[in-house]
Amino acid sequence: MSKQTVLVIDDERDIRELLTITLGRMNLLVESAGNVSDAKRLLAGHHYDLCFTDMRLPDGSGQELIELIAREHPQMPVAMITAYGNMDAAVNALKAGAFDFVSKPVDINMLRRLVQTALRLSSERRDGDGDDAAVVAPTADTVVVQRLIGDSPPMQQVRATIAKLARSQAPVYISGESGVGKELVARLIHEQGPRASGPFVPVNCGAIPSELMESEFFGHKKGSFTGAQTDKEGLFQAANGGTLFLDEVADLPMHMQVKLLRVIQEKAVRPIGGRTEVPVDVRILSATHKDLARLVDSGHFRQDLFYRINVIELRVPSLRERREDIPKLTVRILNRLAAEAGGDAPRLQPPALKALLDYAFPGNVRELENILERAVALCENGSIEVADLMLNARAAAGAGGSADSEDDEDGDDPGAGNGAASGSVGLDDYISNLEREKIMQALLETRYNKTAAAKRLGITFRALRYKLKKLGID
Repeated sequence: MSKQTVLVIDDERDIRELLTITLGRMNLLVESAGNVSDAKRLLAGHHYDLCFTDMRLPDGSGQELIELIAREHPQMPVAMITAYGNMDAAVNALKAGAFDFVSKPVDINMLRRLVQTALRLSSERRDGDGDDAAVVAPTADTVVVQRLIGDSPPMQQVRATIAKLARSQAPVYISGESGVGKELVARLIHEQGPRASGPFVPVNCGAIPSELMESEFFGHKKGSFTGAQTDKEGLFQAANGGTLFLDEVADLPMHMQVKLLRVIQEKAVRPIGGRTEVPVDVRILSATHKDLARLVDSGHFRQDLFYRINVIELRVPSLRERREDIPKLTVRILNRLAAEAGGDAPRLQPPALKALLDYAFPGNVRELENILERAVALCENGSIEVADLMLNARAAAGAGGSADSEDDEDGDDPGAGNGAASGSVGLDDYISNLEREKIMQALLETRYNKTAAAKRLGITFRALRYKLKKLGID
């Protein structure tokens, strides 16, 4: 098997020699150029598996070369070599199509990890027979179709964008309303990229107490504060070699925004009580249902951090924008609920389906799951009617409120649907009372035989036991 080849473009002889020696020890063939003209000549006549280019060159810029490679050699990952702290250049390079960046002075261990990741990507692109083929490759596309349900034009666009973003290491900001499945999109970006074998670490930034954030993100050393009885690895170290997904990133307090910006720029963390920084190789994906640009304008989110994490934005459409996907989503959800309960999927009657198609879904896919889960518990004889969906009650509870409940999480495993903030609590109480009434009736009719009551309700004994605990029924 022939060796993989790398092109290094830098006007500093020391940098070229350092990269040539380091990459040569990784069993790679290295060619180098000291300016744009020589680089273009080599690119025109040779195939390379990876390219490194400096930003400032005697007769042009690395940005020009990155754009050329993205246009004419899309299968070749290219990484930018930047001066220390010059994140503006790095961000611009990523926007232009660069795979990643490395700062001077070059950290050898970080460089090796970057090269290994890039060469995996190069191999995958080559096996996919080109840029377009990579987007529609049956293996990758099949995975996405199975988990990202819907054939509407907006969802087809999302799937195509995910396939493209998976091939970069650029930070991605995933925007969209609560309940649209932003964490699922982040997982798919991770799973289709060269970091798929590494960890995917999701963290809800709004769920970590402010005083514990630094320890959770960066770790701590034993004895660094009261209660620190052992060394602890932080989330960045846990995600090393993989992806860190910052959900509800808008909820980060200002002091953590500053520290996060530093980690992104330096690709290293310092645990609390630690004397040295620990290099981390992490791709950062972030999401929030809030308007992050508006928070920047109001001074509640740092503009420089927004600029760093929002290199590429992927907007996930609301369910209202893809109503034609509701029938397929409904079938998939009902089949999953039936499999979990160990029974047959209930039948959704045509009027009930029409009611779902006409509903606004302020809580999106998560709310659809929640509605169907309750309908399965309430329906009779395995047939879901309009009344079982209780859409009128949900619409009434959400009247006049916001579709984006601020305390809602956007997880891959949806829980309660997010109605309007002004009425969601009352709605939950109302539905819980209905569930309680149904369950109590079944228990009375079966003389508190829980197995028989579960059968009468059309759910498993395990599901009934869960509901009894949740509703506080002894």
